[in-house]
Amino acid sequence: MGHRAKTDREQAQNGPGAKGNGDCAPASPFAFNQCTSIIKSTGKKASTLKELRNLVAVVTTESIFHHTYQYFLKGHMLEYTNDFAHWAGANLEESALAEQLANIDPYAFADIEELRGEILRVLDNYLAMCPETRKVFTGDEFYFCETITMVCPVGVEARNMAEFLMALKYIDSGAIYYHFYEARTRLGGNTDDFSKWFEDVHAKGELAERIRSIDPFMHNIEGIRDCLTTLIEDELRREMEVVRI
Repeated sequence: MGHRAKTDREQAQNGPGAKGNGDCAPASPFAFNQCTSIIKSTGKKASTLKELRNLVAVVTTESIFHHTYQYFLKGHMLEYTNDFAHWAGANLEESALAEQLANIDPYAFADIEELRGEILRVLDNYLAMCPETRKVFTGDEFYFCETITMVCPVGVEARNMAEFLMALKYIDSGAIYYHFYEARTRLGGNTDDFSKWFEDVHAKGELAERIRSIDPFMHNIEGIRDCLTTLIEDELRREMEVVRI
């Protein structure tokens, strides 16, 4: 899944609020990390749908990871959910195919090879029905890339919801991506670092569930930040009302 400064196992064990043994202790702070990506070209490109299909079958898993999981780190429009759907719709002008590719949830698969298989299945089915798709203009080809991802601490910690909210409003978007999107590849399922910390450290199960209910495909990173801010402000407001009573 791309190169990282730390392995996924290390990040899961030493992530926000974790001790050396992976356990979260009471009042353990949330340590914000962020990821910075360096994109490198593979030298492979496709100008037709058939060429895209054949290259999807052979490029590295790092390339598949870059064009799917890291799509939201690039700030693309929300009409699509991965680079393949984006290219099919915007460059090939195959809107039906773009919709089918956009419906693929990368987090629903156990590993990248399973995800690659689903992308190939969609492409093969479409090519069986529409074997003669157009060739894009020069400069509009699909360029396969890989990502070198470096994870580093932000130097900001939060020990309670108020501190977390303050940090959330000002941290870099790369930190939001790392803890909300990238975490799903480390922790598995529908889990992110934010909800895990609130549930494990502060026993905020309902807040954690509300965070997990945020659809990652319906928002860009700033939209995720806004949703999180609203949820935490509401939780703080409820706590203050209880104190007044």
